[in-house]
Amino acid sequence: MHSGLVSVVGRPNVGKSSLVNALVGRKVSIVSHKPQTTRHRIQGVVHRPEGQIVFVDTPGLHLGGKRTLNQVMNDAAVGALADVDVVLFVVEAGRWTDEDAAVLTRLARLQTPVGLVVNKIDRIADKATLLPLLAELSARHPFAFVVPLSAIKRQNLDPLLTELMARMPEGPPLYPEEMVVGYDDAFGLAELIREKLVRNLHQELPYATTVGIESFEQEGRLDRVHAVIWVEREGQKGIVVGEKGEQLRKIGEAARREWERQQGRKLYLKLWCKVRENWSDDMRSLQQFGIGGD
Repeated sequence: MHSGLVSVVGRPNVGKSSLVNALVGRKVSIVSHKPQTTRHRIQGVVHRPEGQIVFVDTPGLHLGGKRTLNQVMNDAAVGALADVDVVLFVVEAGRWTDEDAAVLTRLARLQTPVGLVVNKIDRIADKATLLPLLAELSARHPFAFVVPLSAIKRQNLDPLLTELMARMPEGPPLYPEEMVVGYDDAFGLAELIREKLVRNLHQELPYATTVGIESFEQEGRLDRVHAVIWVEREGQKGIVVGEKGEQLRKIGEAARREWERQQGRKLYLKLWCKVRENWSDDMRSLQQFGIGGD
């Protein structure tokens, strides 16, 4: 038996969470087209006959963010590089940015094997350009391996799992066989509500919101939950709630439907929106909301 930890890192919006979800075979991390959706280190587990791989999805390492939240997210991603067996550096096929270069500079200091994942190859119309692209990327660092794939299309995932399993140390499983996520239901539902927020709200407002679970009770096949969406200003609250509460109901209904489909249980969700001034730039508030230190 072999088992080990794999950190998945890269700049925002390269598809790290989509990759972890595809590898695990179910939604582990929330996803959206907006960068910096992932705020925590989130674990998903792949069980195979020969062993177990625990993937650690991380916030996108980014430049320029000045709020405390930005620093906490970067710290979480950097912290996930320690005490793992392999690091996966995910980039977007056909696009290399200053943020990619900054991530690679950090990875160059590691003794841990670093594998390169070139994601979104389905977007490359002329496949003849793929080999020169891979050669160019491979020349940037002595990667342990390079795997081109499409997470969203679930293309070429098995070669990546083979490369990773070959590098997992001998040892017992880190998680029981029935467990595929490394967090509890309350955290999972809070993240799901936040995903619906991010997808329904435009421009910068999603980054001024977070979700807290006030109570989570299970009564047979019913989950009874009270949750709060926190914003930074009174004007933002009006946008989240919407006219006559319509936006808030839409967000809650979308979260409820997906939760019931995922879990096979009914959900009674009571959702509020409250204001805490400048929470994203206040370390105490971030810690109270469970952001940072994970």
